[in-house]
Amino acid sequence: MLRRHFLCAPALLAQIKVEVNLVNVPFTVRDESGKWITNLSANDFDVFEDGIQQKVSFFSRASESPLSIAVVADVSGSQEEFLKDHRRDLRDFLKTVITNRDQAALVCFGNSIRLASPFQGNVDRFDEALKDYQKGKNISQYAKIAEPEIRSGGTAFYDAIVAASAQLKEQQGRRAMLIFSDGEDNSSARNLMDAVELAQLAGVTVFSLRYTEIKKGVWTARNKYGRSVMSRLAIETGGLEFDAGESSDLRDSFRQIADLLRASYDLAYQSSQSERDNTFRKIRIRAKQPGLITRHKSGYYARP
Repeated sequence: MLRRHFLCAPALLAQIKVEVNLVNVPFTVRDESGKWITNLSANDFDVFEDGIQQKVSFFSRASESPLSIAVVADVSGSQEEFLKDHRRDLRDFLKTVITNRDQAALVCFGNSIRLASPFQGNVDRFDEALKDYQKGKNISQYAKIAEPEIRSGGTAFYDAIVAASAQLKEQQGRRAMLIFSDGEDNSSARNLMDAVELAQLAGVTVFSLRYTEIKKGVWTARNKYGRSVMSRLAIETGGLEFDAGESSDLRDSFRQIADLLRASYDLAYQSSQSERDNTFRKIRIRAKQPGLITRHKSGYYARP
């Protein structure tokens, strides 16, 4: 039975794993000037599902729970060279956000999806794994983590997000995904809605770092679709999107991501709508203090 008082972070993490009807919602709060607000408590918010107020069961701040980050790297075509140029920026970012209780994993995808580095707290070891993968060193040694499919194309973008979300779902605490890609897919069994839904279900905040190779300065239909996909993934999960092609480095983008992760909260509630009817449940977190703006995932699907 669900307890009726707020638990500290360790107890929160343990019970979230077994309470199947709990809805986990990571979120952030800013004031009207854009400043992050990090010192609030559960009593400072009202939570609604489809307009019905919910009772908050668990609540924690970023300082109270560990962080797991899945870096999902598109290594097909031009994307492989793009990530090589920004590996140092990624390493420096991870060193600023990964503490001794946090961890990061590396998922690389093209035609196949492989776990190039399991969740670990050693950033230098993570960086070495990415470097080796980019050099093509014994790629077959890395485990495939997606469902086996016969693929004709070279970019399984949606399947990679689904596989990474499944890896993150098994981790405790806050969960984030950094995606390096142009958002273009030609070999997945899954689709955009699957990717969004499973990221939401796993309580993952998605950060999209998009690099689009534009020929002769003209956006193709595929380019435009990929841009909209990367934007949608970030918006629906409460994350941020960046056009990585506009900057020679990604330090400012990573700084914004780090700021958001440091300012994040987690809450969970047991839905008052107990039926699992496959419908979409819209979530709204409202700060009681005037002038505060919350950012979080749009909702979730109540799957059986």
